[in-house]
Amino acid sequence: MNANIVWNSERPRGFTWTRVVALTIALIATVLGSKGSAGHRAHLSDDLLRLEAVRSAQKTRVIVHGSRTDIETLARRHGVGIVRWLSDGAVVAANGNDLNRLAADDFIDHLSGDPIVRTAMSISNKSTLAAQTRAGTPGLLGIGAIPGVTGQGVGVAIVDSGIARHSALIDKVVASVSFVTGDSSTDDAYGHGTHVAGIIAGQPNPAKSVTSLYDGGIAPGAQLVNVRVLGAQGTGYTSDVIAGIDWVIEHQALYKIRVMNLSLGHPVWESCVTDPLCEAVARAVGAGIVVVASAGNDGRTDDGAPILGGITSPGNSPFAITVGALNTWGTTDRSDDTVTDYSSRGPTKFDLAVKPDLAAPGNRIISLEANHGYLVDHYPVLHRAGTGINAYMQLSGTSMAAPIVTGAVALLLQGNPGLGTAQVKIALQSGATFVRDGGLMGAGAGSLNIWTSRKIAANGLSSLTTSLLGGLRASGASYWDAGSMSARLYNGTGIRLLSLLDLLNVWSDPSLLRFGDLNLAGPVNLLATIPPKPLMWGEVAAWSSDDQIVWGTSMYDDNGDQIVWGTSSDDDQIVWGTSTLTDSDPR
Repeated sequence: MNANIVWNSERPRGFTWTRVVALTIALIATVLGSKGSAGHRAHLSDDLLRLEAVRSAQKTRVIVHGSRTDIETLARRHGVGIVRWLSDGAVVAANGNDLNRLAADDFIDHLSGDPIVRTAMSISNKSTLAAQTRAGTPGLLGIGAIPGVTGQGVGVAIVDSGIARHSALIDKVVASVSFVTGDSSTDDAYGHGTHVAGIIAGQPNPAKSVTSLYDGGIAPGAQLVNVRVLGAQGTGYTSDVIAGIDWVIEHQALYKIRVMNLSLGHPVWESCVTDPLCEAVARAVGAGIVVVASAGNDGRTDDGAPILGGITSPGNSPFAITVGALNTWGTTDRSDDTVTDYSSRGPTKFDLAVKPDLAAPGNRIISLEANHGYLVDHYPVLHRAGTGINAYMQLSGTSMAAPIVTGAVALLLQGNPGLGTAQVKIALQSGATFVRDGGLMGAGAGSLNIWTSRKIAANGLSSLTTSLLGGLRASGASYWDAGSMSARLYNGTGIRLLSLLDLLNVWSDPSLLRFGDLNLAGPVNLLATIPPKPLMWGEVAAWSSDDQIVWGTSMYDDNGDQIVWGTSSDDDQIVWGTSTLTDSDPR
């Protein structure tokens, strides 16, 4: 299977819905081939293939695409029940024999499982330069002034476990809806979504009377839309999440939704081309919504062995801005930031794309606590201060890093409402600081620097030249990848150095950038001097003597542990990681 040729010829435009549909159709045609032949066989995700192979009699939930009429006809033809309707298809209940018959049906291109999805500030505000971004700068006699921003007027959809009542969120939540199967409550019985909401847009004043550890969210002026898709124990069906995403798309104008946070995920069972959750992300970005997703917390096994290729869905989508987690080590100095050992590294499974896109603080983050939420009730060690509806707790994981980036997006969009989704990603990546220990596969373009990204958003990519001339304070790097970039970097064709004229042109027209290029600002960008292997892999490069590291390469870390490829568990994936709850000082 190779979808690289199609992706390499496409460019990251403003991602209109028509273009996303065209890209998806082209990719599906490339990956799946034509249908309708006598030996037709639909593509099945890996989880469904396993059930089909053993002819399991147990019914499982299966996502199928098509119109309501077509799916009703299909269900009658094969005797399968419809358990949920989606905007572009439905969920049916099928056993192993049903799957075999469905796969042979000429109507079906691909079938996917409906796996369970799970959840995946003071230091963060300073280390990401969020505080400076909110303050702005008057410039010199007004020249070069950049106004402060708080995210005012920007709607942020939090697709998570709900948002509980909290003193720091008074008048912040403008709409609430639940898509949790069998549970219509929009309250946060788990505690994860409330914590995420506080990182994005919590108000600082209520905490002043109980703790100095929380000083508000990244974008306290933003409005929040509560889309509950995870139940009381932090889990939900993939179809619940898809329904939530599609609701956000339908209501984006009503609530001025410009950005969506997905701090959740499930193991990757198939290419992003046919993954229903990735398809939903593509629809959202095609509608003009910036989608920020957590990379996952599959960076290590339970016994501490490193994992590569553990990015979870929908973080494997090339349309999502995928975020890894950094440890700031309790300082505001960015030079000591490292990728946490639990943060999922690339490449993505099946597609072998370079992910994440960038990284942000995710370790020991203090934010809002849901009153009587499952997390704090079962893990009281998480509680840090306060009581009732003004309590605060600590969590770690890429689930905490993603909303920091989401808050940054809200700040950028308030300052420059006309930014397209591609421009937002370029500004975030280009303004980040490269993390050498993580490389592209661990931290993407680097550690989030909101102030530098704000200057790019306000003045264009040409504003990077002063940062680059002063040293590697900003990476000046941006990319879109669907599986070809690492090979191109190895063979010396994957780097594109952008001249001053290029910087002006690609900012106004991102379609001039191509999938598979590592775009570097400036003819003397320091990233261009790093050999491909350490550039891509960071510290992992030293774990293999091979000139190239590819999926499945056998290697050992400095402790002699063999590197594992893929997720630590196919059936019990926990995105934000239970191990991060009780570690005294987890990386």
